[in-house]
Amino acid sequence: MAKYKKYTSHDKGVTAKKHLGQHFLKDDTVAIRIANCLSYKGYDQVLEIGPGTGVLTKHVIRKEIKVTALELDRESVAYLKQNFPVEHSKIVNEHTFEVVEADFLKKDLTEIYGDGSFAIIGNFPYNISTQIVFKTIENRDQIPEFGGMFQKEVAKRICALHGSKTYGILSVLAQAYYHAEYLFTVGPEVFNPPPRVDSGVLRLTRKEDYDKLPCSYAKLRQVVKLAFQQRRKTLRNSLKTMKLPDEMREKEIFNLRPEQISVEMFVELVQEIEALES
Repeated sequence: MAKYKKYTSHDKGVTAKKHLGQHFLKDDTVAIRIANCLSYKGYDQVLEIGPGTGVLTKHVIRKEIKVTALELDRESVAYLKQNFPVEHSKIVNEHTFEVVEADFLKKDLTEIYGDGSFAIIGNFPYNISTQIVFKTIENRDQIPEFGGMFQKEVAKRICALHGSKTYGILSVLAQAYYHAEYLFTVGPEVFNPPPRVDSGVLRLTRKEDYDKLPCSYAKLRQVVKLAFQQRRKTLRNSLKTMKLPDEMREKEIFNLRPEQISVEMFVELVQEIEALES
């Protein structure tokens, strides 16, 4: 297991906390590559989740865009408010940078952005990374672009295509609304403390017709979740609890396991189910 110890680089005085899933990025080259994964087009604000000591933040701010750093760890918040603006005074001011102490999963994002658009970036805490993606999808009307670092396994899963063993719930739901691209792999040595696994950086770009999906997100999530909870079974078995009519259950798609079903096929199926329920 990774050893969590005092983070002493540059005497920043911030401790990596295991319960927050923190692994602080310490490599500027990697930080620059992550910052460059966004296009910075179609929005004028970026939300960074879990900025830690601002290693990534300083490179995002250089894109001449307003950055809101959303941080739950009080030590990191104190550092970012007191020291970060001083160390980076040439690029940081009240118009380019703001720190908000909050839990992303619980925060009402309209309190920060109203109904405006913003992108999300970050070296995401491992223990909540999948939940971050789910919340992004739920707020897709405001989030045209998303990029950042996950455990490699999770990043690969989000970007997986049907037919792959890693294809799952996150793959389908993210790709229903976003183009998903796996960008590059990052080794443990660029973090303090180093994790036990590799990390992966990805980008999600919202589809132009994302708002024309012919089914609801709630029903899509319900069907996909039921299907993958029993991923070795065909849909005929995994969707039994939905009590679908026999005529529908005789369709060819019900002979398939969920990993064999494309995003488009799932959407068409859910559209048919909602038509029956209306």
